[in-house]
Formats: sequence, structure tokens, C-alpha cells
Amino acid sequence: MRALDREVMDAVWAAVEQLLPTPSTRAHPLGCHRRRVPNRVCFDAIVIRLVTGCSWETVEQLIGYRVSDTTLRTRRDEWIRAGVFDNLITEALAAYDRIIGLDLRDVAVDGSIQKAPCGGDGTGSNPVDRGKLGWKWSICTDRNGITLGWTTAGANRQDNTLLPATLAAVEQRGLLVDIETLHLDRGYDNRIVRADCQQLGLTDVIIARKRKRRPGRNRTRVQLSLAMRWPVERTNSWFVNYGQLRRNTDRQPSHRDLELALAATIIITIKLIDWRNRWSPIR
Repeated sequence: MRALDREVMDAVWAAVEQLLPTPSTRAHPLGCHRRRVPNRVCFDAIVIRLVTGCSWETVEQLIGYRVSDTTLRTRRDEWIRAGVFDNLITEALAAYDRIIGLDLRDVAVDGSIQKAPCGGDGTGSNPVDRGKLGWKWSICTDRNGITLGWTTAGANRQDNTLLPATLAAVEQRGLLVDIETLHLDRGYDNRIVRADCQQLGLTDVIIARKRKRRPGRNRTRVQLSLAMRWPVERTNSWFVNYGQLRRNTDRQPSHRDLELALAATIIITIKLIDWRNRWSPIR
């Protein structure tokens, strides 16, 4: 997978390294301590697990037992508490906007349901998978499919109930005021959604209408053109390529948010590399 290319890994690591907290220098109470595992080794292991969806124990084997699965979990939680991945996606979006430019003329929001066999907070019965445990993300993307914000919840939550939190994540990054048109599917077709959008200052909202049933007649569908919804659908498919997002075995919402932030950053990094290569001299 492209995410595991050394060029991509090195570029993401260069940004992560600047955000990592300073490790504690406290002496061990018994006067001894094993040498601290390098952060780069832990970062590579976290990315491998995100891409493949394997267990921590398997990752430990894949990287040649250079770090234990316990240390990986500890380092991951340490970085989450320091806000490393929140700052990482913020920097990635800023870099993309500076180099290529976010296209906020047409923005779309959509959700995607995935498996969560281990359960935990933020999971629920999946209505499209025989009631098995699952989780859902709701993402907002620009015209080119760049993720602007997201929220997560159980698979039993409806998409329209997650819209305010999704847009709040976009507003937190200062991007909401620049949105011109918001595209939504017919699952968002209700008065509450329209009122929420109006309250946030989104006046140009295109929502597909629900099917109307008429007694004694065939069902008719009245649906508006949503040509610019395909970028968010494509971004959902990009996320599903990551094994840990497709079948998540973590039990905490903060861990899933980390994985979404890291996957979104990798996607942006790949786009920036491709943009740079467009201007490389032809040999």
C-alpha cells in the first residue's frame, strides 16, 4: 500500500517528530532502566497496524521484536494525551491549503459504518450487519476529497444526528465560514438538519429529498442532483483501505480518532508528494 512507502513514511514522520513530547527523565527507583525504544520505531509500528489491521502482537513480530506491544500501547496513549495527532492533521491541512489550496466551493458530509468486533465505548449494533457491533465515522470533505473534520459514534447512530458534531469539527479549524455549498444525501432530509445549517450560516444546502409514498400509486422518487457528493464517497473508500478502520479492534473513541487523523494525514501527504512530482522534469 502507498501509505507504507518509505517516502511517505519519512514525510509524515518529519511532521510527527516535531510534535512529540519530551520524555520523562526520572530515574528508576531501583537504579536501573532499559534503554528507551526510539520514537521512530513506535511510529512505524503504529502505521503498520493502521494499514494492515493486525494485532499489536503481530506488529511486534513484523518489526523484528524491536519494541513490545505493551510499549506501543503506552507510547500511543502518551502521544494522544500530548495532542500529537490533533496537531498533526491541523498542520497537514494548513500545508495542503498553502501549497495546493482547499476547494470549499462544494463540500459534502457523509457517514460510513464499519466493524468493531471487540466493542467498547463508541460502538453499537450495526443495522446493516445483522446487529453485530460496529462503529461509524461522519466526515466532511472539500471538492477534492480532503477531510476537513469528522466525528465518530456507534453504528446505530443515524447520519443526520452526527451532522452538528461533524460541522463543529470543521468550524474548530476555522473553515466553516468559507464553505459555499453543502451537499447531503436524503438521510439528512429533515427540518432539524436545515435548522442546524441555517444556525451555522450555511444558506446554500443541497439535500436529496426522501421518497414520497402516495396511496394507490406507484412510489415516485424526487431527488435533486448531487453531482458533487462523489468526493466524500471516494474519501470513505480511501479510509476503508486501512485495515484498522475497516475492522477496528480498539475499545476507546480516542484511539479511533487517532487512526482517522493519521489516515487523513497520510492521504494528504500522498497528494502533496504527487503534486510535487507533477513539476519534476521529464526524463
